[in-house]
Amino acid sequence: MTTVAAALAAARAKLPASEARLLLGQVMRQGPAWLIAHDDELLDEDTLLAFAALVARRAGGEPVAYLLGYREFFGRRFAVSPAVLIPRPETELLVELAKARVGAGALCVPGNPLARREAESRVCRDRGQVTPSILDLGTGSGCIAITLALELPLSRVTAVDSSGAALQVAAGNAQALGASLRLLRGDWLSGLAGECFDLIVSNPPYVAAADAHLAQGDLRHEPRQALVGGADGLDAIRNIVAAASSHLAPGGSLMIEHGHDQADAVRGLMGDAGFEDIKAHADLAGILRVTAGGLPSAGGAPADSH
Repeated sequence: MTTVAAALAAARAKLPASEARLLLGQVMRQGPAWLIAHDDELLDEDTLLAFAALVARRAGGEPVAYLLGYREFFGRRFAVSPAVLIPRPETELLVELAKARVGAGALCVPGNPLARREAESRVCRDRGQVTPSILDLGTGSGCIAITLALELPLSRVTAVDSSGAALQVAAGNAQALGASLRLLRGDWLSGLAGECFDLIVSNPPYVAAADAHLAQGDLRHEPRQALVGGADGLDAIRNIVAAASSHLAPGGSLMIEHGHDQADAVRGLMGDAGFEDIKAHADLAGILRVTAGGLPSAGGAPADSH
């Protein structure tokens, strides 16, 4: 019979050791530390066959996250499937910026019922003033919206996606993680007539249709509609920016993740749409990854889009 160590050694002819450990751990329902401590454990035939099947699929290019059925994001485990984009570490920047924009969400409390109608369209700048409303467009797995709902538990979060299959994944993640939010099926902002938010965030499709990377690596297996943003990659961003101002409260902010070479274009689109204090923010790799802009407040002062 084959041991854990022998099975992993054989798999390393096709995969990195770290991936092989994750896949064997998935089959055995054990973590990498257990595999190391029990490397002389004998594996039965069913385990070996299941492991071999996963190794073959990964060697064929299927993303590890889809094979495992999950990906970690902001310290939480999110279920994923081929219906949704795999969460990326760089997208955590968008969450961090959104948290900073909203402020100390845990200290914000809802206004009283009589004041709520007037107050709900304002950002919670002062402790105890208002419950902020947040909209996530193109939510996919729900990793952004759910994380914000959990990190800012008194915020009101709405998440929109055009894919029913993606919304099913997001709903499952919300339930598993205990997040309270509203999930809606729709095409960007088109189904939100009359609704207004303090903060709109999005990680939309922003890859150009002819980008060679679409035929490489994990991108080959991810949903094309979640990746491709038209000929120049900016179609979805144009749509969002053009419509966002009519769905933002005075002083509200828009934050969009984009490609490594799109910051200037996104800045221009936001400026043309009337946004102010527009800033591009770099991820941990130094790449300008998120651009944020704000609308003037009711008093005319520009919003702080930090």
